[in-house]
Amino acid sequence: MIINNTQNLSINFPGKLVFGNGSLSSLPAEIINAGCKNAFIVTIEPLLPALDDFIAQLTAHNIVVSTSTAIVQEPSFSDFEALLSDAKIINPDIVIGIGGGSVLDVAKLIAAQLNNDQTLIEIVGIGLLKGRNIKLVCVPATSGTGSEVSPNAILVDDSDNQKKGIISPYLVPDIVYVDPLLTISVPPAITAATGLDALTHCLEAYTNRFAQPFIDMYALEGIRLIAANLVQAVKNGADENARYQVAMGSLLGGFCLGPVNTAGVHALSYPLGSTFHLAHGLSNALLLPYVMEYNMEASLTRYANVAIALGCKRGINDYETAKLGIEKVRSLIAECNVPAQLRDVDIPADAIPEMAKEALKIQRLLKNNPRHISEQDAIHIYNEAY
Repeated sequence: MIINNTQNLSINFPGKLVFGNGSLSSLPAEIINAGCKNAFIVTIEPLLPALDDFIAQLTAHNIVVSTSTAIVQEPSFSDFEALLSDAKIINPDIVIGIGGGSVLDVAKLIAAQLNNDQTLIEIVGIGLLKGRNIKLVCVPATSGTGSEVSPNAILVDDSDNQKKGIISPYLVPDIVYVDPLLTISVPPAITAATGLDALTHCLEAYTNRFAQPFIDMYALEGIRLIAANLVQAVKNGADENARYQVAMGSLLGGFCLGPVNTAGVHALSYPLGSTFHLAHGLSNALLLPYVMEYNMEASLTRYANVAIALGCKRGINDYETAKLGIEKVRSLIAECNVPAQLRDVDIPADAIPEMAKEALKIQRLLKNNPRHISEQDAIHIYNEAY
């Protein structure tokens, strides 16, 4: 595969990133010292007990704190608009997202859309958001989406049930705290699905048509960390070291999303989420080895390097090595007790042609794929995954 390096490398890092077990305890001082007076926290109900001390420290310094746990699934336009209406009444000077990818995506958009005269429809797409003037903090509570450092936010459009992306440097937070201890309580199934999502971010960035050497470093190390530690994190969620390593791999995958982004796996997974409401990470895991098989011939050397990062020994040539990498991904999926085929999650076979049509609409990701995917190719991949 010839890498197209004619595109400029553009990375928007968060203003400050703090990573480490127990690091959440340092965040209140950060917010207090910033002079904030009115905080809006978007989170999930299971995390509220873990945030008691965090909120108490803010209120002790006369910071008004409002919380919302309204986001309980992959958010829609209407979910976002309802929460934005609440946020406008609160009128915060800082928005804090603490949770999984859906929570962080919504928090990012809330901060961007407060005091912004652009409508949500006007900012859907790449680079259309004109700015953000509300301080934004993100704290991931799962190791998967990388949303805490990415310029992306994904919502489901109620009008056509399609996932739509808002991509803008203004969605990258001012402050990011990654505390792997927050992921200790995440159940095995979610740990597995989100971890495989993060693995897919790294893998699709490295094998991307627009891969960049700077991002390759993040991608390969992310693959290595996740492959070596995800099974342990799934089977023994209290293992702090495994949680730490997978969280770092997820973070590295998040850094891949802005400059390079994902490709065929994510594009083909979108209909599984929008039509059948499968979790995003599970949708990716179901398709990952099959898209790898399809893509391998277009990028043998890179897929061989992926296999080495996954922990495989080098075969007699790149082809054999790349095949070992695909088998390693299959074994990871199996060891994590994640469904391996579409029939396992009750996707009907007769839905495949329509899924292929819907997936082909996601050209912003398909253009990144190392091998062209036509509608018939998409049908073939879905059939293989069935």
